[in-house]
Amino acid sequence: MRAWWQRLWRTSDPLPEPLWREVAGALPWTRAMAPERRERLRALAARFLREKTITPLAGLELDGRQRAQLATLCCLPLVEFGAEGLRGWSQLLVYPEAFRVRRSHVDAADVVHEWEDELIGEAWGAGPVILSWADVQADIEEPGAGFCVAAHEIAHKLDVLDGVLDGTPPLPRAWQREWARDFQSAYDALADAADAGRETAIDPYAADSPEEFFAVCTEYHFSDPRTLRAAMPAVASHLERLYGPAPAVG
Repeated sequence: MRAWWQRLWRTSDPLPEPLWREVAGALPWTRAMAPERRERLRALAARFLREKTITPLAGLELDGRQRAQLATLCCLPLVEFGAEGLRGWSQLLVYPEAFRVRRSHVDAADVVHEWEDELIGEAWGAGPVILSWADVQADIEEPGAGFCVAAHEIAHKLDVLDGVLDGTPPLPRAWQREWARDFQSAYDALADAADAGRETAIDPYAADSPEEFFAVCTEYHFSDPRTLRAAMPAVASHLERLYGPAPAVG
């Protein structure tokens, strides 16, 4: 019984108050957060630090406060969804800045095409989340600019929880039908505008695929919700239901 209580204590212990005050006070998304939601975020960040390995790469060094900051940012999309959103992966890799990855593709004629992409974030299906530290810091410095790389990559992790990366996280059946209808309509309209070369309120990268549409719109929910609601009110409503109230960071 004593061992059981010790395990329970370890899994429910929140971030220490002095550390949490420092981390939460430095993040624009948490300053105006309702106290109950803020405490949920605090508990999720502590769980993230217990369950995930944070590995800095290419000479980057991260202290305890910076690791707690990363954990908090990664848990922002989970305040309403809960700790289930942490399932299925175990490592956060952090580069000092944008990183290069080599890609390959075999076309219909069996010709292999290879190229390099420069990325600021990536999420593998059952593998790690990868972030650029410089871009995480840029998001913190300009929280209303329409970008939030940590939220973008965690959206991909939520998306793949049902085994399919398709722009729809696990949802109750009725909500899933409404989500699919509204997201498909908004995605198709954005793709048509992007294909026609028209200027779009939402980053046209969102038209790359349904999964990127969901992830990019997630960024707007956390960084420029007014633009998202003006451009795609139905999508904005779904994301407010999934993530909770859009933060006042602009």
